[in-house]
Amino acid sequence: MALTLVEAAKLSNDSLLRGVIETVILDSPILQLLPFVEITGNGLTYNRENVAPTAAFFDVGDTWAESTPTFTQITATLKIVGGDADIDNFLLTTRSNIQDLQSAVISLKAKAVQRKFEDTFVNGDTAVDAKSFDGIDKLATGAQVATMGTNGATLSLTKLDELVDLVKGGRPDMLLMSKRTRRGLNTLARASGGFLETDRNEFGQMVQWYDGIPVGVSDNISDAKTVGTSNDCSTVYAMSFGEGGLAGITAPGGLIVENVGSLETKDATRTRVKWYVSVALFNALKLAKLVGVRP
Repeated sequence: MALTLVEAAKLSNDSLLRGVIETVILDSPILQLLPFVEITGNGLTYNRENVAPTAAFFDVGDTWAESTPTFTQITATLKIVGGDADIDNFLLTTRSNIQDLQSAVISLKAKAVQRKFEDTFVNGDTAVDAKSFDGIDKLATGAQVATMGTNGATLSLTKLDELVDLVKGGRPDMLLMSKRTRRGLNTLARASGGFLETDRNEFGQMVQWYDGIPVGVSDNISDAKTVGTSNDCSTVYAMSFGEGGLAGITAPGGLIVENVGSLETKDATRTRVKWYVSVALFNALKLAKLVGVRP
């Protein structure tokens, strides 16, 4: 069963771990919605659906045409992301509130892990870094790629609707874009005489919706990509989450906060924040991208 980090935190009896997870998800629209599937072993082999089967009407005596879906066998391998946080024992001893110091240091390390995961979730490419995993920019290919034109162009609502329609079997669970593109979308909405819907999520944060689809913003989406002769382009992603779409995979326990203990070479105590994690796209039709979005 796939659980988001939000739900996983509710099931944890470790107050420090719950605090770390809450810190990680507060700044991440991706981790607030992306479900994770726990697996046993170091990877998951699955069949990715590429083309859906078709059906037709027939007359009596007609020859029936056979149609089956096509699949590609994919193996998503768990990768290790994390870091160590050392806390000086002198500060632990002399500070009046030890827990506050530990929490502050571990929270900063957890945010670093979150930023690294998010960057890889968008831009990951195992051809560039074999230690990482492929992100959504590489996973969205072929007919699942819409373009603003040979040399890119300013975003239009028509093109955004085209992107939404590329995700099959239901509406996307999120539109992910850069801050610049979100500003452009706001301008488009105002010019058309309407506004993006805005409401608070379960964390009390203000979230925008485009046609009922949450709009997520990521600093890891570049506004300086090259499309044709233009080098000021960005990308918008549409994705459906779940075990039939896009999901994270993780080792049992998910995000881990481990007390390494006292160090030999310096007077400090080490805590390790680590995550055995990757991303799986179970159906190619659940992810699409729009490239060439210019300011």
